[in-house]
Amino acid sequence: MNSEEIQSPATKGHPKGLYVLFATEMWERFNYYGMRAILVLFMTKALLFDKAFASNLYGSYTSLVYLTPLIGGYVADRFWGNKRSIIVGGLVMALGEFVLFFCASNYNAGGLSTFLFFTGLGLMIAGNGFFKPNISSLVGQLYPKGDRRTDAAYTIFYMGINVGGALGPIICGFLGDTGNAFDFKWAFLAGGVAMLLGVIVQLIFHKEYVVSPDGQPLGMAPKEASPSTANPVLIVLGMAAFSALMIGLFYVDAKIFSFLTYLLIASVLFIAFIIFSDKTLNYIEKQRIGVIFIVAFFVVFFWSAFEQAGASLTFFAEEQTQRDLGFVTIPASIFASLNSIFVVSFAPLFAWLWIKLGKKEPSSPTKMAIGLFLLALGYLWIAFGVKDVSSSVKVSMMWLVGMYALHTCGELCLSPIGLSLVNKLAPLKFASLLMAVWFLANAAANKLAGILSALYPPGVAEVKKAADAGINLQPILAKQAVPTAEELAKLKDLKIPFEYQSILGFQINSLYEFFIMFVVMAGIASLILFAITKKLQKMMHQDVID
Repeated sequence: MNSEEIQSPATKGHPKGLYVLFATEMWERFNYYGMRAILVLFMTKALLFDKAFASNLYGSYTSLVYLTPLIGGYVADRFWGNKRSIIVGGLVMALGEFVLFFCASNYNAGGLSTFLFFTGLGLMIAGNGFFKPNISSLVGQLYPKGDRRTDAAYTIFYMGINVGGALGPIICGFLGDTGNAFDFKWAFLAGGVAMLLGVIVQLIFHKEYVVSPDGQPLGMAPKEASPSTANPVLIVLGMAAFSALMIGLFYVDAKIFSFLTYLLIASVLFIAFIIFSDKTLNYIEKQRIGVIFIVAFFVVFFWSAFEQAGASLTFFAEEQTQRDLGFVTIPASIFASLNSIFVVSFAPLFAWLWIKLGKKEPSSPTKMAIGLFLLALGYLWIAFGVKDVSSSVKVSMMWLVGMYALHTCGELCLSPIGLSLVNKLAPLKFASLLMAVWFLANAAANKLAGILSALYPPGVAEVKKAADAGINLQPILAKQAVPTAEELAKLKDLKIPFEYQSILGFQINSLYEFFIMFVVMAGIASLILFAITKKLQKMMHQDVID
């Protein structure tokens, strides 16, 4: 197809299939981010998990969410096709939300609520693995090769992600995060209904509108796939087995032995061994692959701090942020929507800025270092907001809002740039494997996010809970008093922490020190990345990139 055909009046605007994918992705993101916004609050306020356990559980859940697309993408490419994978994955996620609805309806039922909770999240993990990697890959296939509308199409699709990411926490927050533990169920129900809407949109409109430029439906099963792979019974049995595996792995990591960190490290080392032992790779290709591994390492530090949004920052919004506007109290979970709102607001500005800079535009590694610096700046901002402030005092919302604004600017410097860098530098034969490295880095970052969130210092909620049990927690935390054996037994029974956590020998005694930990972590990572940027640029060999 020549350039005149691409720009002909018949092809002006965008194919209707783009808006079908936009709607499907919007409802799925509504489902995911809406549930994520209230997850740690449900764990601590309804299931009565302590913050450390809830944080680690959150990290394991979001980590597995990034791991399963590696399996779902493989199955779609070889057996099911994108369409079937999206629909099956969406239905399993909706089922997960409905199981969580029943869990929240019976949250005080002991063993039953625990079983339903792990089952619901396990189903979400399994379903996400088949949905996430398949829908975005269809966007580019809607257009002829070389069509200039493709970049704009991805921008529109990205807006769908963030519209869902903004609406989910707002609606689920107002429905479920009311202060009454019984209301959490409505947030899970809203997420499940949203996911079903996404599946219905896909079922009704995919065949007619999600088509290639020559009118053929996209995302169908590969021609070489065996007809037996389309057997509904085998699909149901396969997804049931995969879901059971995810539920089991999630439960084992949370309750028996935390193996996920070791699995992630072993996976990266195994992939590195496979790639670098390949004798067909030349020197330049190996150097470019080295850049991908180095950049992926720094990405771990970014996302582990950024993903505090679903854990420790939700605790902070709940307990230490003044949310009462007089006429309404803003649910803590709604602050999770700020990132998506800021992405929609700031993305055009950053796109304009990179074009405006022209030849002065920073290199990709430099942009990523800037992203880490802005992340550190965001935590420095909120650290100043809580400096010398008692845990019983609530601070202005401006500290949280300002931090999210700076974090979003950092995300826009790092996230799309890093993904583009992997696509640009990866040799064709290892493109999928190196994309797996990127997913593994995100999975590791989310696991680390949960571990770091577990360092959140005991605050007003724990002091009040201890006081209700007749224990003065403050002097115990400050090592000014030694709890009696009876008090210790009560604190352990009520899952109230009675000492501050430490990291690398440093004790986290206050929220100021907790936030400064992320300033130091992201700041050092940023400085190191700035220092090695020129070396990375040489290793990228941009002069010979086609």
